[in-house]
Amino acid sequence: MRTEQKEVYATAVGALAAQRKLRPVFVTKKRPEEQYVWLHKIAQLKFADGIGENILQMWLLKARKEMLVTFLDEAGIAHDGDGGVDDLPEELDGVKVKAAVDKLLAGHPAEEVALYLHLFQQQRSEGWPEIAEVLENDERIRLAPATA
Repeated sequence: MRTEQKEVYATAVGALAAQRKLRPVFVTKKRPEEQYVWLHKIAQLKFADGIGENILQMWLLKARKEMLVTFLDEAGIAHDGDGGVDDLPEELDGVKVKAAVDKLLAGHPAEEVALYLHLFQQQRSEGWPEIAEVLENDERIRLAPATA
């Protein structure tokens, strides 16, 4: 993200630094390896959950727009052409969701597909049972547990 999505990276550093009452330059003046260690450590703190979700959403919208659009098209969800959805549907067609996941996995890394589906599922407090079923039962998109 630091080299390919500089805007998203700068936003991440800025938001996390602000929560620690630091200026972003405190982080950006460090060597890249030190930046990554600092960001990883800070991102694990409870206050960073919402910031992390926003950063991942920005990354997906900027760097993985094709993946978002493909899922929305295949799942039959109306969108603005760039992956933005104004009105989320109450129900989804389970067959279409599974077909959408298959298509995503044919063209994108499984971890990114899993990440996207988890974030999409969080867009409604109760999520969608069709997406929950895929996330629970499709071994191809199982996220590995976080390690310290």
